[in-house]
Amino acid sequence: MSNVITFGNFKGGTGKTTNATLTGLALARANKKTLLIDFDPQANATDIYFKTAANLDKEDLKFKQTLLSAIEEKNVENAILNLDTNIDFIPSSADFSLYPRFLEKKFKDSYKDRVTYFNSLMKQFIDRYDYILFDLPPTISLISDSALYASDWVLIILQTQEHSLQGAESFLKYIQEQVVDEYKAPRLNLLGILPVLLKNGAPVDKSTLNVAIDEFGEENMFNTLIRSMERIKRYSIRGIYNKDQYDKKIIKLYDSVAQEIIERAENDDTVN
Repeated sequence: MSNVITFGNFKGGTGKTTNATLTGLALARANKKTLLIDFDPQANATDIYFKTAANLDKEDLKFKQTLLSAIEEKNVENAILNLDTNIDFIPSSADFSLYPRFLEKKFKDSYKDRVTYFNSLMKQFIDRYDYILFDLPPTISLISDSALYASDWVLIILQTQEHSLQGAESFLKYIQEQVVDEYKAPRLNLLGILPVLLKNGAPVDKSTLNVAIDEFGEENMFNTLIRSMERIKRYSIRGIYNKDQYDKKIIKLYDSVAQEIIERAENDDTVN
């Protein structure tokens, strides 16, 4: 049975894409067949994975077709690319910004039908994967609604600063009131809050973490803490690689994230 997870926060720049791409690779290392779907027209996750492919001596990896064109042809499976052992991805591109317009024409009178459409297309490939990860833009839109409706879990990336905390609070409120209560998402639940330190050891970071624990409950906070590391920032420029002890440190960190995801997703008793 596949676990579908949306990485989210309504605040941009919190590290959603970096964490989604690194977590996808970590789940693959844990022998979980994983698919990352880049649902953001800015296509940052796509860029990172294509650069990572070059680091893996797969410079010839290219688009089969864009995500939007695959949706228009009702065959999203055609857009899937293999990055490495156990890890596939569906790349995005600028034309995906036209996805809401495409569905407005297809379903003129029903927003609910637009929200649920991608979930129906996922039936083509969902059984092939243990985990499917959505990387989203930090906005309220049909794009985010569609991914959340199709998900079993939401994993909130919480950077330790006030605006990110507010974004996480708004995101959870929106999920409950709109996606669950209004659109009747059939499976969506909170997987947890993954904290990302803005600055290691800073008083503001510690204060934000304490407020988050009070706000969301300690049981919903991931035990793994993503510390600020310059090497992680380089991955968005050069792709993800494994060259030295700094890379190995990050690999070990995200292996812990993956293990905690597996424990939470495959044992409902750990999630509230």
